[in-house]
Amino acid sequence: MSLEKIILGIDPGTTIMGFGLIKIVNKKMELMQLNELSLKKYSDHYVKLKLIFERTIQLIETYHPDEIAIEAPFFGKNVQSMLKLGRAQGVAMAAGLSREVPITEYSPKKIKMAITGNGNASKEQVAKMLQNLFKIKELPKNLDATDGLAAAVCHFYNSGKVASAKNYTGWEAFVKQNGKRVKK
Repeated sequence: MSLEKIILGIDPGTTIMGFGLIKIVNKKMELMQLNELSLKKYSDHYVKLKLIFERTIQLIETYHPDEIAIEAPFFGKNVQSMLKLGRAQGVAMAAGLSREVPITEYSPKKIKMAITGNGNASKEQVAKMLQNLFKIKELPKNLDATDGLAAAVCHFYNSGKVASAKNYTGWEAFVKQNGKRVKK
């Protein structure tokens, strides 16, 4: 009996949303897709959010992932950037939740640690490790796609032992785990 699972990894962003899909067959990973959604040409933030939502839905309907792994926003100094990144992550999560695909959120450090063994690794180091792992001939120019793939691989490596990640199986689970964020 063959056990198969598809994991969609997303690196949310309002300039570029990177994503990678892996298929797990008998506990072995296969690369299915490595790509990005470029949003640079759009100036309207709301249009960008709509496109992130639509692309995530399209990926779900095309590949039927069993789970989604998404990179959590990191805490930077620019509050406006943080808000925009949080919105991008939110609409990608909403797309998954609307299709009842379980979502797990990982911190950037956790993802880097899972891929390279170093939570402070650079994007380039993560990309090189994934290139070796999946025998990728040429890395994409922007490394957002490999960051999305890294989230999926991190999720596979952490399957069954998710302690510091947040899991959401639907709106009810999200509300239950984030009750303080929801106005009544």
